[in-house]
Amino acid sequence: MKILVVHQLPYRKADYRRAIDHRRHAVTYIGEPDRLADLPADLPCTRLEIGAGEDVVQAVLARLGPADGYERVVSLSEFGVVAACRIREHLGIEGPSLAQTLRVHDKVGMKAALEGSGVRCPRFVAAPPPGDQLPWSGRTVLKPRRGTCSEGVIICETAEEAVRRFRALADPDGYEVEEFVEGDILHADGIVDQGRLVHCVVSRYVNRPADFAAGMPLGSYQTPHDERHHDFVARTVRALGITSGSVHLEFFETPVGELVFLEIANRMGGAGVITAHLRHTGVHLPSYEIAQCLGEEAPRPAGSSGRFHGWLVHPGHQLAPGADHFVRLPERLLNHPCVDRVHRLLPTDPAPRHITYQEWLVPLALEASHRDPAVLAEFLRQWADAASFVTGRAA
Repeated sequence: MKILVVHQLPYRKADYRRAIDHRRHAVTYIGEPDRLADLPADLPCTRLEIGAGEDVVQAVLARLGPADGYERVVSLSEFGVVAACRIREHLGIEGPSLAQTLRVHDKVGMKAALEGSGVRCPRFVAAPPPGDQLPWSGRTVLKPRRGTCSEGVIICETAEEAVRRFRALADPDGYEVEEFVEGDILHADGIVDQGRLVHCVVSRYVNRPADFAAGMPLGSYQTPHDERHHDFVARTVRALGITSGSVHLEFFETPVGELVFLEIANRMGGAGVITAHLRHTGVHLPSYEIAQCLGEEAPRPAGSSGRFHGWLVHPGHQLAPGADHFVRLPERLLNHPCVDRVHRLLPTDPAPRHITYQEWLVPLALEASHRDPAVLAEFLRQWADAASFVTGRAA
């Protein structure tokens, strides 16, 4: 089989070799120079380099066509799913339609598609109506209709403030306005096959993704199976018409236990989700998605650790360019039995210039686990609280 991989997700996350036999298939990776540089040197494949910042769809249109004989297009990144639709169409390859893909790529479109499904969503508008009167009051969120990592999210104390700030945006068409929902945020990660949710693990965030964008640590920990959560995820998947692949659904659990949709993506979760999921279930999410894309049998799950897993990352994007950075933590936390692995940048290593959850790019990242999810949750909260205000310039 001739396979084109739109290579945007770091190789260490995708680990394509788990799911693709590179000696049996003819595999081409297309990507920018820094992406292709992270492929293993001994990986048997063709590397098709495009310019830094070059549009990958335009690059494919200029370099490849149906006569090149590609049979499958693989794209695992949030930033490549729409591109993959257009590339498949250009190359004459079947796959999810652009309309299906956009339904779970646009935050207005996905909530509009859930109307009447019984899945509760926050009240929202694509833009304030004439007269600027929103159908709710109180805390209100402005957020980009597309994008990840809560980049560009603005939380306002009142609906009136949100309208004023919306009107001042340079690109208001790229934003939506949404009521703020109190409660914990959870994320569900799993596999959909032929329109049915066949595998799912739910985790609870430590802090909110918007807190990370504002400079606070972010983490999550896996929770025991809860049929309410599983049913909510399954109903959402059905209502949105997701037919295959990985799903990463974020939703609220309010103080009274109500479940409220936040957003969904038809791809794997970021940060430490893939590793934590693999250790807890034996399921490597990228491999399952790739196998579906290739029409091949899903790999057998590896053994489970028998533990609940979590992760936590400390942001570096808020640091001044060139500033030394460090995170100081009590020894009792660094040597705690929950700790599986700690990733550190040296104080003089460059901090990320953009918001990222990648553990090898942030000043400090943690992988942790325990047989009791309550113990793991408390440990992660202690870690986050102990380090929340000590990231900055080295003394």
